[in-house]
Amino acid sequence: MEKAIVIGATGGTGAAITEELVKRGIRTIAFGRSRQKLEHFAGKLGNPPHLTLAVGDAMRPDDIVAQAGGADVLFHCANVPYNEMANKLIPLGESVMEAAERLAIKVVAIDGIYPYGRKQMDLVTEEHPKQPHTKKGKVRLDYERMLFSKRWSKAKVMIVRLPDYYGPTANEASYLGSTLEAIAAGKMAFFVGNMHVPREFIYLPDAAAMIAELAGKDFAYGQNWNIPGAGIISGREIVRIAQAASGHVKPVIPLKKLGLSMLGMSVPVMKEVIEMLYLTEDPLTLSGDKYKRLIGPITATPFQEGITSTVLALKSRASIAQ
Repeated sequence: MEKAIVIGATGGTGAAITEELVKRGIRTIAFGRSRQKLEHFAGKLGNPPHLTLAVGDAMRPDDIVAQAGGADVLFHCANVPYNEMANKLIPLGESVMEAAERLAIKVVAIDGIYPYGRKQMDLVTEEHPKQPHTKKGKVRLDYERMLFSKRWSKAKVMIVRLPDYYGPTANEASYLGSTLEAIAAGKMAFFVGNMHVPREFIYLPDAAAMIAELAGKDFAYGQNWNIPGAGIISGREIVRIAQAASGHVKPVIPLKKLGLSMLGMSVPVMKEVIEMLYLTEDPLTLSGDKYKRLIGPITATPFQEGITSTVLALKSRASIAQ
């Protein structure tokens, strides 16, 4: 991998991957819709000379092709809100793939665990049956089929699957992102799901490092790859670590079906979370065996360190904004 373009470079996963690529000295094109956001992001990275900013709409293949500038790998990190997933996810993916096909480059698509449905293994491998029972899981499975479609003869694709994530770049697209942001700001926070059941989370800088390793391996394309976190942790333990780092102890309210339904009256995306609550009651945990066997060790920052670093970064960002 000599040059990469990151679609959705200012989002949670996109920003982490862009930062990792830049750190590795790889020439990187950060592609997004907002020049202001791109310039702010580049400034936080110190405006490195091997980072290029590209403004465009990922729903328009021509925009991507025009900005790709000789990249040999495309990281597809753009996403759509929960309440727009059914209508916009696959058209977005098709736009990116149409551009990749015209460019004849490799594609690393970042996705989640919804297509697996309810867990049928203690540690979920890439061979776990894909039997989604939710609307979003079924859309995501159709999305996978589109990415691996024979329509694309020149673009080579891999799908990297992450559990829910956290980190300094995480945003409202992550269940935990808004929780940690509120705790860092000393505000009352919400936690989606059961706070007593331990479940898997991944620290985004760890995910970005492993994704960058995968992207550089030709044999990795044409496959799914599960990227596990540092283990499992309960919401109560997350809150304890985050509050200790922030120096604030404000209420953290768990959101289950009733709470999400009420919030959904004013914030439609929250209502869409309800069908995914099964993952907070009977969590699915990813196996990293394939990655360890074929790529190398799992990068796993301990939760104490990762959550503390995230909260301190969010506090610093908030104080600068003021």
